[in-house]
Amino acid sequence: MPEAERHLALALRHLEEGRRLIEKDPVQASEKLYKAAEEAVKALATGLDLEQARIGTKESTWWTRLLNLAAEALAEKLGIEEFALWWKVAYYLHAEGFHEARLDSEDVKRNYRYVEALVTTAKKILKGKA
Repeated sequence: MPEAERHLALALRHLEEGRRLIEKDPVQASEKLYKAAEEAVKALATGLDLEQARIGTKESTWWTRLLNLAAEALAEKLGIEEFALWWKVAYYLHAEGFHEARLDSEDVKRNYRYVEALVTTAKKILKGKA
Protein backbone atom coordinates (compact mmCIF):
# COMPACT_ATOMS: atom_id res chain seq x y z
CA MET A 1 0.00 0.00 0.00
CA PRO A 2 2.89 2.43 -0.61
CA GLU A 3 0.91 4.58 -3.04
CA ALA A 4 -1.89 5.09 -0.52
CA GLU A 5 0.67 5.95 2.16
CA ARG A 6 2.32 8.47 -0.17
CA HIS A 7 -1.01 10.19 -0.81
CA LEU A 8 -1.79 10.19 2.92
CA ALA A 9 1.57 11.75 3.77
CA LEU A 10 0.89 14.51 1.23
CA ALA A 11 -2.60 15.03 2.66
CA LEU A 12 -1.22 15.46 6.16
CA ARG A 13 1.48 17.86 4.97
CA HIS A 14 -0.99 20.00 3.00
CA LEU A 15 -3.43 20.04 5.93
CA GLU A 16 -0.76 21.41 8.25
CA GLU A 17 0.47 23.96 5.69
CA GLY A 18 -3.10 25.08 5.04
CA ARG A 19 -3.81 25.48 8.75
CA ARG A 20 -0.71 27.63 9.20
CA LEU A 21 -1.67 29.88 6.26
CA ILE A 22 -5.29 30.61 7.23
CA GLU A 23 -4.59 33.92 8.99
CA LYS A 24 -1.91 35.33 6.70
CA ASP A 25 -2.94 34.04 3.26
CA PRO A 26 -6.49 32.64 2.96
CA VAL A 27 -6.10 32.14 -0.81
CA GLN A 28 -3.10 29.84 -0.43
CA ALA A 29 -4.65 28.23 2.66
CA SER A 30 -7.73 27.38 0.60
CA GLU A 31 -5.63 25.66 -2.04
CA LYS A 32 -3.52 23.74 0.49
CA LEU A 33 -6.67 22.52 2.25
CA TYR A 34 -8.19 21.44 -1.06
CA LYS A 35 -4.99 19.56 -1.91
CA ALA A 36 -5.12 17.88 1.52
CA ALA A 37 -8.63 16.63 0.79
CA GLU A 38 -7.71 15.58 -2.75
CA GLU A 39 -4.76 13.53 -1.53
CA ALA A 40 -6.84 11.99 1.26
CA VAL A 41 -9.51 10.90 -1.23
CA LYS A 42 -6.81 9.43 -3.48
CA ALA A 43 -5.21 7.68 -0.49
CA LEU A 44 -8.44 6.03 0.63
CA ALA A 45 -9.59 5.16 -2.88
CA THR A 46 -6.22 3.57 -3.58
CA GLY A 47 -5.95 1.84 -0.21
CA LEU A 48 -9.45 0.40 -0.54
CA ASP A 49 -8.88 -0.48 -4.22
CA LEU A 50 -11.85 1.44 -5.59
CA GLU A 51 -12.58 1.50 -9.29
CA GLN A 52 -11.93 5.26 -9.37
CA ALA A 53 -8.37 4.66 -8.12
CA ARG A 54 -7.75 2.11 -10.85
CA ILE A 55 -8.98 4.62 -13.44
CA GLY A 56 -6.83 7.41 -12.00
CA THR A 57 -3.78 5.16 -12.02
CA LYS A 58 -4.44 3.84 -15.52
CA GLU A 59 -4.91 7.32 -16.96
CA SER A 60 -2.19 8.91 -14.77
CA THR A 61 -4.57 11.66 -13.72
CA TRP A 62 -7.51 12.33 -11.45
CA TRP A 63 -9.99 14.80 -12.89
CA THR A 64 -12.57 16.55 -10.74
CA ARG A 65 -15.46 14.27 -11.69
CA LEU A 66 -13.38 11.20 -10.83
CA LEU A 67 -12.54 12.69 -7.42
CA ASN A 68 -16.23 13.46 -6.86
CA LEU A 69 -17.18 9.90 -7.76
CA ALA A 70 -14.46 8.54 -5.48
CA ALA A 71 -15.63 10.68 -2.55
CA GLU A 72 -19.21 9.52 -3.04
CA ALA A 73 -18.13 5.88 -3.35
CA LEU A 74 -16.04 6.22 -0.19
CA ALA A 75 -18.94 7.76 1.73
CA GLU A 76 -21.08 4.78 0.76
CA LYS A 77 -18.41 2.14 1.36
CA LEU A 78 -17.39 3.59 4.72
CA GLY A 79 -20.95 4.32 5.84
CA ILE A 80 -19.95 7.94 6.50
CA GLU A 81 -22.46 10.07 4.60
CA GLU A 82 -20.65 13.26 5.65
CA PHE A 83 -17.51 12.19 3.80
CA ALA A 84 -18.93 13.32 0.44
CA LEU A 85 -20.01 16.61 2.02
CA TRP A 86 -16.54 17.17 3.47
CA TRP A 87 -15.17 16.71 -0.03
CA LYS A 88 -17.64 19.25 -1.39
CA VAL A 89 -16.47 21.78 1.22
CA ALA A 90 -12.88 21.22 0.08
CA TYR A 91 -13.92 21.84 -3.52
CA TYR A 92 -15.73 25.02 -2.40
CA LEU A 93 -12.46 26.20 -0.83
CA HIS A 94 -10.67 25.41 -4.09
CA ALA A 95 -13.13 27.26 -6.31
CA GLU A 96 -14.20 30.18 -4.12
CA GLY A 97 -11.15 30.52 -1.92
CA PHE A 98 -8.34 29.87 -4.37
CA HIS A 99 -9.58 30.48 -7.92
CA GLU A 100 -11.96 33.33 -7.13
CA ALA A 101 -10.17 34.62 -3.99
CA ARG A 102 -13.56 35.42 -2.44
CA LEU A 103 -12.98 33.90 1.00
CA ASP A 104 -11.36 35.65 3.92
CA SER A 105 -9.54 34.02 6.82
CA GLU A 106 -12.75 33.61 8.82
CA ASP A 107 -14.45 31.76 5.95
CA VAL A 108 -11.50 29.42 5.57
CA LYS A 109 -11.21 28.90 9.33
CA ARG A 110 -14.91 27.95 9.54
CA ASN A 111 -14.44 25.29 6.87
CA TYR A 112 -11.07 23.94 8.01
CA ARG A 113 -12.70 21.42 10.37
CA TYR A 114 -14.41 19.61 7.48
CA VAL A 115 -11.18 19.10 5.59
CA GLU A 116 -9.50 18.06 8.82
CA ALA A 117 -12.28 15.49 9.40
CA LEU A 118 -11.80 14.08 5.89
CA VAL A 119 -8.03 13.75 6.29
CA THR A 120 -8.30 12.37 9.82
CA THR A 121 -10.80 9.77 8.67
CA ALA A 122 -8.49 8.69 5.86
CA LYS A 123 -5.58 8.39 8.29
CA LYS A 124 -7.59 6.40 10.81
CA ILE A 125 -8.88 3.95 8.19
CA LEU A 126 -5.56 3.47 6.40
CA LYS A 127 -3.59 3.08 9.61
CA GLY A 128 -6.16 0.51 10.74
CA LYS A 129 -5.49 -1.51 7.56
CA ALA A 130 -1.72 -1.54 8.05
